[in-house]
Amino acid sequence: MLERAHPGFQGIPNFLKILAQSPAAALAYLLAEGALAEGRLSGRQREQIALAVAEINGSKYCLLAHSAAGRNAGLTRGEIESARRAAAPEAKADRMLRFTQSMVLQRGEISDQDLGALRQAGFSDAEIIEIVANIALNVFTNYLNLLSKTELDFPALADGQPNAPLHKSAPAPA
Repeated sequence: MLERAHPGFQGIPNFLKILAQSPAAALAYLLAEGALAEGRLSGRQREQIALAVAEINGSKYCLLAHSAAGRNAGLTRGEIESARRAAAPEAKADRMLRFTQSMVLQRGEISDQDLGALRQAGFSDAEIIEIVANIALNVFTNYLNLLSKTELDFPALADGQPNAPLHKSAPAPA
C-alpha cells in the first residue's frame, strides 16, 4: 500500500516509513491523499499549496518532497520558489496561495474579505473546501516530519543547493 502512495519515487519515502508505525494514521493519510488527488484542484495547485504550507512551517523534508513532486506536476523552478513565498504569476493561483498563507498564519480565522477575494478569483465553495483540506493534510505531514526529524531522501534543487527556508520567520529545520 505504501509503495503506491508516491508513484515515481524509488522505494518508500522515509516519511511513509515513519507514518507506517501507526496503521490508523497511515490509512487516514493515504485515504485523504487519494481522495484529494481525485478532487477539483489540479496536481499543480495541490503542490503549490503544499510548498506554501511547508515554507511557513519550516519543514525542510516537505519542501524537498514537494519541490520534487511540483516538478513532476509541471511546476518550473521559478513557480516552485514563488509558491514557497505564497505567490504565483497567475492571478488565480496567487489568490489561492495568499489565502493558504492567511489560513495557516491566522489558524483559520479568515476575514469575509479574504474569502470573498478567493471566490472572486473563480474558486467554488467545493474548491475552497479542498484548499482547506489540502492545507490540513500538509500541516499534519509538516508537523510529523519536524517532530520525527525525518532523514532527507528527496533530491535538492537542480543547482545542487538544498531548499533552505526562504522566510526568516520560519524556524530552522532540526
